[in-house]
Amino acid sequence: MSEENIRKKIEEALLEFEEEELAKILRDSINEGVGPLKLIDILTDVLRDFGDKFESGEYFLPQLVAAGEAAQGAIKEVLEPALKASGEAREPVGRVVIGTVFGDIHDIGKNIVGSMLFANGFEVHDLGKDVPPEEFARKAKELNADIVGSSAMLTMTMHEQLNVAKSLENEGIREKVKYIIGGAIVTEKWAEEIGADGFATDAVEAVKIAKELLGVM
Repeated sequence: MSEENIRKKIEEALLEFEEEELAKILRDSINEGVGPLKLIDILTDVLRDFGDKFESGEYFLPQLVAAGEAAQGAIKEVLEPALKASGEAREPVGRVVIGTVFGDIHDIGKNIVGSMLFANGFEVHDLGKDVPPEEFARKAKELNADIVGSSAMLTMTMHEQLNVAKSLENEGIREKVKYIIGGAIVTEKWAEEIGADGFATDAVEAVKIAKELLGVM
């Protein structure tokens, strides 16, 4: 199967939010001799295109979210194991630890941010939802992360973003990592108040800020 055909099939599967079909396409391509790194290049190019179309208003948030979740599942199921088995490696543009703060179980926005960061060359470690502040700091220190990102969707959990910042300080790594916050209730004022390095209202903006903070073009 040609690279063009693979891209077309991947795009169609993502437009239909078909994670199982996407996984099958990737698996079949690997069986036909296409390397996992090449498939990551194709998949991430499609995801970047989805992000551009979202930013221009051609695609809407539900499409971006569903496509991102389908891609995330297929990556973990097929491409990550294939990469480990092949021994292929690629130096990431940055290492990111993300999660939804303690007491908050909303993760749709966080998930799509993770997918878009991956699509732009970042190594992403997703801690999930309802994550204690100490876990953000512990994981960031363990991985020598460049960026920590926390999401809060509720006013009652927003203060946990401050606790994450404090945990990074307590772990002695606050000066070593960039801290980005996001969520529906997050504002520039709140980011400044807790000493965050940036805030984003959507996944496209989060990618731009991450690149700016690390000086990635």
